[in-house]
Amino acid sequence: MTTFKEIRGTAVQSLSSDPSNPEAGQLWYNNSIGVLKGYALSAASWAAGGNLTTARRLPGGCGTQTIGLGFGGYSTAVSNATEEYDGSAWTGGGNLATSRSALGGCGTQTAGLGFGGFNGTTGIANTEEYDGSAWTGGGNLATARYVLGSCGTQTAGLGFGGYTTAYVNNTEEYDGSAWTSGGNLGTTRGRFAGAGTQTAGLGFGGDNGTTVVTNTEEYDGSTWTSGGNLGTARYVLAGAGTQTAALAFGGANTTPTNTGATEEYNGTSWTASTALTTARRQLGGAGTQTVGLGFGGTTTVVTTATEEYTGAFLAVKTITTS
Repeated sequence: MTTFKEIRGTAVQSLSSDPSNPEAGQLWYNNSIGVLKGYALSAASWAAGGNLTTARRLPGGCGTQTIGLGFGGYSTAVSNATEEYDGSAWTGGGNLATSRSALGGCGTQTAGLGFGGFNGTTGIANTEEYDGSAWTGGGNLATARYVLGSCGTQTAGLGFGGYTTAYVNNTEEYDGSAWTSGGNLGTTRGRFAGAGTQTAGLGFGGDNGTTVVTNTEEYDGSTWTSGGNLGTARYVLAGAGTQTAALAFGGANTTPTNTGATEEYNGTSWTASTALTTARRQLGGAGTQTVGLGFGGTTTVVTTATEEYTGAFLAVKTITTS
């Protein structure tokens, strides 16, 4: 029989307490409590967070899991409501000047950016900046649009793709006061997700009006190039993170059937992770690949549900026979 020492090159130590800095895969016997332990990877998970005050679909989102921002969206009409998340509960913030859904969002809770969107009648170009309590007008997009991709910060934002009277592939860059043209997407589309920054952006999923796609594209500040495809084709999904550590979650396929599928991107390829507890489409997203936030969206109804993502992590585990 092969022993642990033959596999790992070390014996299982008998210790009076857990080691302060264990290595991945290390085993030891804690003789103070009579338990065999190891340092192993814990699976990624989604857990329920505090519900939104206002149910909404297609909201803008930005910030982090513990300092998040959700704004606009649609329930029974387009909304101007803003909500701030503290890691457990949502509270009301300052209203957008222009009610809208399907808008782009980026930045932080105290320096947020909302742009474009649908006002109930048409796509709009309006941009607004949030300071943690109130929204003020910024420079308008050159191309009014909605269901666009977005990422970046309040002073270095990126908006790309979306829908005008047809799906478009143009990109715009924001400098804190005005939008200027950037490089065009390789795949014309809307209803997709974004992550990253203005000079290291990511766009993934979505549809072009006839086909739901898996395409991923990476932006370097001037040009989009192809990245690894999503494992699950979907649109009206949410995204978070960076170009080399992104998170894609939720959305719908062509049926359309809602999905809770979650995938992680490493800068080259997507890997399936633990699915959302509640499959949904048209949700908002914020945070990072390891600490993500999903909120609102549509199940069979427009929902207030919020979920928090924790990526896989190393932890001390008790070894049992089960």
